[in-house]
Amino acid sequence: MNSTRRQFLGQLSTLATVPFLPNIEALSAPRELFFKISLAQWSLHRALLKKETTTLDFPKRAHRDFGISAVEYVDQFVKNEPDYLKELLKRSQDEGVVNHLLMIDTAGNLVDADAAKRADAINRHYAWAEAAKFLGCKTIRVNLQSKDSADEVRKRAIESMGRLAERIKPLNINVVAENHGGHSSDGSWMASVAKAVSMSNCGLLPDFGNFCRSHDWGSTEKACDRPYDRYKGVTEMLPYAKGGVSAKSYGFNAQGKETKIDYGRMLKLVKDAGFNGYIGVEFEGEGMAEDEGIRRTKALLETIGSKIA
Repeated sequence: MNSTRRQFLGQLSTLATVPFLPNIEALSAPRELFFKISLAQWSLHRALLKKETTTLDFPKRAHRDFGISAVEYVDQFVKNEPDYLKELLKRSQDEGVVNHLLMIDTAGNLVDADAAKRADAINRHYAWAEAAKFLGCKTIRVNLQSKDSADEVRKRAIESMGRLAERIKPLNINVVAENHGGHSSDGSWMASVAKAVSMSNCGLLPDFGNFCRSHDWGSTEKACDRPYDRYKGVTEMLPYAKGGVSAKSYGFNAQGKETKIDYGRMLKLVKDAGFNGYIGVEFEGEGMAEDEGIRRTKALLETIGSKIA
């Protein structure tokens, strides 16, 4: 037996004693996310208000600048006009972007003490629901803020949410309420509203950040006089989540973690609740450029989301 053959057989003998090792690249490949990512238009509200960008360019920016193929519009940045909506739909379709949700902030107060004003708000919200339907959105998001007593506002919220859900049902549209200040930043209060309405197209939009009951819009970016435990609140709202979940962010540390919200804990709650729909990137921080905040929020969702079993 020549030396080359002896060397070859020796190598085979050595390999036979080594346990099988799986493909290293396969081991390190990121796990597929259990959710989909959308981009909330509010993440660019400063640029929109300064006219540095437009809603008509939003689908393209979401797709090309941030690699996100589903969007959530805000009514104050959208014109509810036929020609405008046609152009917006065309641009989103051209980019292959899904129009997922429309947030409504300017159509009146659904929990106003005046019954006539509540009825008017329902009509105005319905007009936006028609616009959402035209764009291909599956959901409209509404607000339930009021400084009146919790019990009284709950009664109004149940009535208005139920009436609106009934009206938009033929449109095959969901209506969801977001925790957004006052009583609506109390997770148990919000869950009680959704439970009482008990309609298949009515639910909630849990937001990671809006759990300050003393803030007009619930923001927890700064100090809060009446905070509600955000993890408890999200847990209470998740069973009624229909239109998605809002991944609010304010700032990031050197390791890329959100400075006020434990994303690992939040995403574990979302996963354990069985939610697998859209989680919307909603950067709201004042200390960072909006583009950078969006990219960091998306990266954090992808990094942590891929590690949750």
